[in-house]
Amino acid sequence: YTIGNDMSSRSIEGENPLYLPQAKTYDGCAALGPGLLVSADPLPSETEISLTIGRNAKAVFEGRVKISQIKRRLEDLVEYLFRECSFPNGCLLMTGTGIVPERGFTLLKGDTISITIDPIGTLVNRVD
Repeated sequence: YTIGNDMSSRSIEGENPLYLPQAKTYDGCAALGPGLLVSADPLPSETEISLTIGRNAKAVFEGRVKISQIKRRLEDLVEYLFRECSFPNGCLLMTGTGIVPERGFTLLKGDTISITIDPIGTLVNRVD
């Protein structure tokens, strides 16, 4: 397990719904870390994901969700991923969280995004 921050560009996405792939692939669009938690056991369903967006040393958005609220169980997603493909060197599966700021919100240069999942830790990245 690790933490991933997969950011979409709402300005690119808003230009045309067909631009969704471009809205997800630009310099700085994703971050991973702070490390890997290797475990044979799944994370408990009550594990919480929390996200905070900071701007000028103040929280401008906060959200929380339990992994039990993810539509499909993590074990099912992993099983499906490996059903047709092998990954001899491993792979990362990013699920999305259900924590999304309201439609009018946009990240600004200098904002910091902090995502915490205990027992993994906290991933902090800055918008450049």
